[in-house]
Amino acid sequence: MKHIILLGLVIPFLSCLNPFAPSLDRGMETGLVLTEQQSPEEVLENFTYAYNLKDSLVYAELLDSSFVFVYFDPNLGTSGRFISWNRDTDLKTTGRLFRNFQTITLTWNHTIYEDREEDRAELSKTLNLNLFGEGGDFALTGSAIFNFVKSPYDHRWRISRWKDESHI
Repeated sequence: MKHIILLGLVIPFLSCLNPFAPSLDRGMETGLVLTEQQSPEEVLENFTYAYNLKDSLVYAELLDSSFVFVYFDPNLGTSGRFISWNRDTDLKTTGRLFRNFQTITLTWNHTIYEDREEDRAELSKTLNLNLFGEGGDFALTGSAIFNFVKSPYDHRWRISRWKDESHI
């Protein structure tokens, strides 16, 4: 009789276990934790989480619907040119980045400057990004300028513009 009661208590817990699903507390083993994005700094914490764990769903939640990514390509034209793309293109590009590298390590370093209002902010940070994969290993250093907006609907901060100033 004791075995039946014990089995009745254990089976409901085992039925929730899926050995093929990732653990919900993946961040705990790396020291990374998801935030509620209640500040631009918390958005960048989630950015680190998304990149280091290659989590495209978390990454998508960082970007406002008006998101624009901007970078300078020195190989275009006679002296280079700024290129930009929208949220959809960025999500596809980032998804390819996540799939093509086995290990990604993003570290935010110093804050260069910060300008914050009630529902908008701009923040410039230095960074190190290391990409390790079968196609090669890359180390990028530089800085990025982020513009953030606070949603009037869920009060979460999101990135509306990211100007990348990194160098390979």
